[in-house]
Amino acid sequence: MTGSVPARFVLKAARRLEGEIVVPGDKSISHRAVILGAAARGTTEIRGLLRGDDVLRTLAAFRRLGVSIHDGGEIVRIEGHGLNGLREPDDVIDLGNSGTSIRLLAGLLAGRPFLSILTGDDSLRGRPMGRVVDPLRRMGARIDGRGGGTLAPLVIRGGGLRGISYVSPVASAQVKSAVLLAGLSAEGETSVTEPGLSRDHTEKMLPAFGASVRREGLKVSVEGCDRLKACSVDVPGDFSSAAFFIVGATILPGSDLTIRRVGVNPTRTGLIDILRQMGARIELESMT
Repeated sequence: MTGSVPARFVLKAARRLEGEIVVPGDKSISHRAVILGAAARGTTEIRGLLRGDDVLRTLAAFRRLGVSIHDGGEIVRIEGHGLNGLREPDDVIDLGNSGTSIRLLAGLLAGRPFLSILTGDDSLRGRPMGRVVDPLRRMGARIDGRGGGTLAPLVIRGGGLRGISYVSPVASAQVKSAVLLAGLSAEGETSVTEPGLSRDHTEKMLPAFGASVRREGLKVSVEGCDRLKACSVDVPGDFSSAAFFIVGATILPGSDLTIRRVGVNPTRTGLIDILRQMGARIELESMT
């Protein structure tokens, strides 16, 4: 084996888990903080940003779109000039293996009056894009791609969007988010109705940046808004990362573990409900 990666890990079982830990930032919120900060006017400060490859791909994409991003370690500062400040990229935007990046960026760039080409690695180029491309085309975006636009690379000629009332065949946060982000550049109101509740990070974060969002049951609507305003975002810990430690502390007798700054959005915390039904003692405390 070459490089610094070890050939194997040797793990010793713990009798119990004790103490306090902080898990890395939430990936979904990190993506959206970068996207909305880049689309807003002013300086958005992000604390706790996850620095995994997917989020780094989103950051790199906006640098190629002309956005100035300063990574100071603890704080990432994004100098946005609004949706109209995004500029046509001078090359293909490679999003690696990040499905969130390509689908959400497709939505945002569908409303921009220039040419964008989004691609990724072998895995990403094999994943379905039709569920995102279809509603964006209905809004007026011109999007081409392999398989009739169902596979990346996606060639997006954006601009001139109109709001639609879209009924999604699946509950998908990525589809919903792509349509809502496109709706920011559309004329009138854009709505998405889902058959079930999906993660709601996008519609919860949009108002903080100045967008007008309304929820009615499983329907979410956004008004066209090309003047988002910058704000500060404190990214909570990723519940998926915390889940391993939650389960570990639950199955090891005598464990007493505190996990700080974890996001407990109800669309993410079904694990806690199930473990409580099985008899686990799990307490949630709000941070002030």
